Amino acid sequence: MRQSSSVLIYSLLMAGVVLASNILVQYPVQGALYGISLADLLTWGAFTYPLAFLVNDLTNRQFGPVAARKVVFVGFVIGVAFSFYASVPRIAIASGTAFLVGQLLDVTLFNRLRRQSWWKAPLVGSFFGSILDTVLFFSISFAAVFVFIGANDEFALGVAPLFGVFSVVEIPRWMSWALGDLSVKLGFSLIMLLPYGALMSVLKPMRAVERTA
Repeated sequence: MRQSSSVLIYSLLMAGVVLASNILVQYPVQGALYGISLADLLTWGAFTYPLAFLVNDLTNRQFGPVAARKVVFVGFVIGVAFSFYASVPRIAIASGTAFLVGQLLDVTLFNRLRRQSWWKAPLVGSFFGSILDTVLFFSISFAAVFVFIGANDEFALGVAPLFGVFSVVEIPRWMSWALGDLSVKLGFSLIMLLPYGALMSVLKPMRAVERTA
């Protein structure tokens, strides 16, 4: 009963993170920092999505990869279903695809590294999961090759300086968003080690997980 209740809570948290990220990724960060236009570099979704890896890794640590995959699938179904109402279908499809592939990669890497130093499994899993998720999400959401899924966002297709500063090299704005979002996500991969480490003593692995891992 304890595991079922906990997995349900994790699933709802995951769905909430997915929904919030799907909405916030449509809003570029306004303003400038040291002369760099943040609207060309970041969306607000970059600050919420890394929480998905924290939820995933805590589930995996406590209940194992089977439970973690259940949380991923439940979060995927609920999050994407609501996203079709809260955002445009193309964003919802891109988010669902990227989320599912990136999170399942995280589950696999985490489980393989769970016996090593406490920080390796969550860091490596979220690091590579974030890279794959970002590539899939921004490509499906905005690349012209996926226009059959939905209309292109004209603002996203505009050009922006590389990393917001190298004006000599201009790339599509959605690629700039992808690079900016990925930079934030990778930074948050390190930051998320703090709550993960703090919760390790509270959310201890079940005996069955320790025996089979």
